[in-house]
Amino acid sequence: MSHAQPEPREPLELPPPPPPFQRDYLLPWQSSPPPEPPVSRFPATPGTRSQAPGRHRDLRRLRTSYRVLRRVSTVTALGYFTVILALSAYAPGLMGRGVGVGGLNLGLLLALAQLPIALLAVALYERTARRTVDPLAAELRQRARRTDSAVRPSSWGTDR
Repeated sequence: MSHAQPEPREPLELPPPPPPFQRDYLLPWQSSPPPEPPVSRFPATPGTRSQAPGRHRDLRRLRTSYRVLRRVSTVTALGYFTVILALSAYAPGLMGRGVGVGGLNLGLLLALAQLPIALLAVALYERTARRTVDPLAAELRQRARRTDSAVRPSSWGTDR
């Protein structure tokens, strides 16, 4: 057996690189040219990092208060339902005990009270949101508008 040398292959041709992006050229799925990248009024100096909006102290306070509000209202509504289910499963004698007249038992009374408890949870959610979350959000919104109007010249947006 003779070991033949493999035939030399031609180098694989790669497609040419894409042309540089031209702002007047739109791809089929684009309806308008991509926006120009924003130019900061305050150039970053070496050694300083700009603070990301998601890390801002006021946004963190808003997220925390909203998270607490969601959790408290969820625990209120679902917690009551879970208590009814647990009592039905583990204390059927207690749930079957009669209260009042007309065949009303404790299980039925607790189940009927579920709708008012849910409505109370919604009312408390709205009241707490109005007192804690909404003022924080309004303050941040006003501050963003002030910052936006200070950064944007008044001649911007008049071409619409």
